[in-house]
Amino acid sequence: MKKKSALILSLILHHCLIFSQQSPVNRQLFFLDDTPIEVTFTTDIKKLRNDKTTPVYQPAKISMRFSDTSVISEDIRVKPRGHFRKNNCNLASLMLNFKNVSSPKLSPLDRLKLVGGCENGNMYDELLLKEYLVYKIQNILSNKSFRVRLLHLNFNDSREKVKSYSQYGFFIEDVNDLAERNNCVEINNMNLVTSMANREQVTFVNLFQYMVGNVDWSIFKCHNIKLLAPKNDTLASPYPIPYDFDFCGLVNAGYASTPEDLGMASVRERLYRGFPRTLDELQAVIGIFTEKKENIMYYIDHFELCSTKCRRGMKEYLEEFYKAVSTRKNIESIFIKNARTE
Repeated sequence: MKKKSALILSLILHHCLIFSQQSPVNRQLFFLDDTPIEVTFTTDIKKLRNDKTTPVYQPAKISMRFSDTSVISEDIRVKPRGHFRKNNCNLASLMLNFKNVSSPKLSPLDRLKLVGGCENGNMYDELLLKEYLVYKIQNILSNKSFRVRLLHLNFNDSREKVKSYSQYGFFIEDVNDLAERNNCVEINNMNLVTSMANREQVTFVNLFQYMVGNVDWSIFKCHNIKLLAPKNDTLASPYPIPYDFDFCGLVNAGYASTPEDLGMASVRERLYRGFPRTLDELQAVIGIFTEKKENIMYYIDHFELCSTKCRRGMKEYLEEFYKAVSTRKNIESIFIKNARTE
């Protein structure tokens, strides 16, 4: 009887989480569900591909089928965004605007960044899924991280000039929602001196970026970094929050490159980009990574959308990190003696 009651309760909660077709989407719950959404997206694909210099919103139709089989279909707006993918990929990353009279059920989502594969095909799907997993790993390690929602995207051209195609993608949580659930607000402070940011959070970011093999970021330039400050004290040291990981070694995209001045052989090579910290500061953050290791490996192991080979490769790359932080000698060598000085 208890098992039956538990099953009924689970089904009720699942139904509430996935939102009924008659109700507007709850944007907080939207990012708490790991189930991929089947999305059909229709717009002028050619215009979206060519609109690179001064992108403006264009009309689009979107249909989302959730795991409870409910469907929401509405008219929204979309425009290309970003830099590298806009100029180097088949289709740029996109900004979807749901705040329209024509999209009452999806309007709570406001505006969301959509990341898709650089090109079509299984290889690019796998790269996309690996980047998605980098976000999920960060979610396991810290609440101060962007949540993501996985999508299976079906692109249709409204003018029927481009052949329909499908690929995986994901939405990135809006920075205001990330700030709100951490009792913070976003601040814009270009050229922030790194030493002015929250020291513990900077240490975490330094180690996380080393863990996933990423050098494509900068707190000083706010490059692939958002800054959050506590609501009750916006003058307090801000928290840097990293995003955009397709150039990291854990993803290992064929189109990814490293800055020439760093002298790296490939994106798979790890390079610590942090400033000096004490051994105690480093070990405190490393303790978090070590404590969460089993959860991280379990999540990768059970992410069956990635091939067995893909999951094995990701785990092996992460094991190299865990081996590097397993001894005091290694920690001192990598993160203290070879820390940045300028």
